[in-house]
Amino acid sequence: MELKLNLARHWGAPAAAVIFFSLWCVAEAGRMGPWPGLPYWSGTWPLIITTLAIAVAAWKPYISLALTVILLGGQLMSIIPPVESDHWAIYLGAFIAMGFIMWVGRPRIRFVALGANLVFTVLMTFMMLSWRYGQGVGWFGSAPTGDRWTFYTYGWRLFFMLVLIAAGCAAVGFALALYQERGGLFQARNLAQASLKEAEVDLVIEQERTRISRDLHDVLAHSLAVIAAQADGSRYLSQEQPKVVLEALENIAASARHALVDAQRVIEGVREDGLVSPQPRLSDVEPLIMRMRQGSLKVQHTETGTPGELGAGQQLAVFRIVQECLTNALKHGGRGTAVRLHFDWSGPGLTLHAASARPATVSAGDDDGPIARVGRGIPGMRERAHLAGGWLASGPDGEQFRVTVFIPYGACPAPHDVEPVLQEVGLSHESPETTVPLALEGAAPSASAANAGQEAGGRG
Repeated sequence: MELKLNLARHWGAPAAAVIFFSLWCVAEAGRMGPWPGLPYWSGTWPLIITTLAIAVAAWKPYISLALTVILLGGQLMSIIPPVESDHWAIYLGAFIAMGFIMWVGRPRIRFVALGANLVFTVLMTFMMLSWRYGQGVGWFGSAPTGDRWTFYTYGWRLFFMLVLIAAGCAAVGFALALYQERGGLFQARNLAQASLKEAEVDLVIEQERTRISRDLHDVLAHSLAVIAAQADGSRYLSQEQPKVVLEALENIAASARHALVDAQRVIEGVREDGLVSPQPRLSDVEPLIMRMRQGSLKVQHTETGTPGELGAGQQLAVFRIVQECLTNALKHGGRGTAVRLHFDWSGPGLTLHAASARPATVSAGDDDGPIARVGRGIPGMRERAHLAGGWLASGPDGEQFRVTVFIPYGACPAPHDVEPVLQEVGLSHESPETTVPLALEGAAPSASAANAGQEAGGRG
């Protein structure tokens, strides 16, 4: 039904014009003769003008009304033949055109069409009853007694008859317009309800994802971290155990860290766009730096050594740590802050040095950063480094704030990664920023790790 109405809305007026023209030619064949003093073909002018007025009513309503004005004005000036008693219905074409205008037109043109057709009705009544401009005789079977008597006696009858016809055409067009507008409102309401339901479903899914990720983080990730920390702690605190026991502890720690990396990836996937969402890799670090440079951050990026193989979870950890370092530098240092990033691949893993040119104090509970993810700020970066089998140290160094990260090749932790493990299981009461030496740019990662191992051995 809606499709048919839309089709009729756009093509109904031309179709009605063709039908009107065809029926009129059949009904009035041979009776559209010329008016005295006018060319022979002038008898077809009223039909042609009326047909055109109907045809363009839906597309060009003002032109349609103008054509009716031309018809009536031409008849008043005796340029176009007036109507006769046997084909006065030619005027009905103007009312048909008004019906299409009421259907398709805007509110303003609708009011214009109503007012214009009221004037047209008065002129049509005058032309149909006037002995001077038309042929008043024959309408009501009366003898010619003058225009005044004819208008007084029969004018109101003919006028109201034309008004009723015009009102009927206007009512049909307006009813069709209301029907379609109401249908459009119902359709918009249904679409809004469907969108609301979809949003509610998305909200429920997101809440469920958040709950699942929180449970995974609170239960699974924490438990695996404790297992890995205790296994590594036991292995490093007592080197006099049998080799079989040491190997078992090493396998337990390695398996736990593998599971931690996988669990972290699952948690991030659940919290964002689902388990199939693509995760950033090392190849995405350079585009990240370019974007931060466009944000008025002066980033100097250097690399030494030959890049080794890092797992997918480790690459994600490196990307997030770099992202957090740059974000903190921009947030706490402001526009124009100079940041140096150095990737050192020369050791048993990747050592990342990040230093901001101006002091930047980042609190442990700073969660207002633009990176709205799990583990924001320094604790989050340290957690990511631990889950990737490495460690992270951070703190002020004179006029700079430095962050040093070590990620070993492969998912297994480096054998000298002692201090972060001891801190994680609660065997160290010192802050990581002061316990783990802050590796400066150009220093080998083994130096920091060796110092950490010596301190851990001393406490053991």
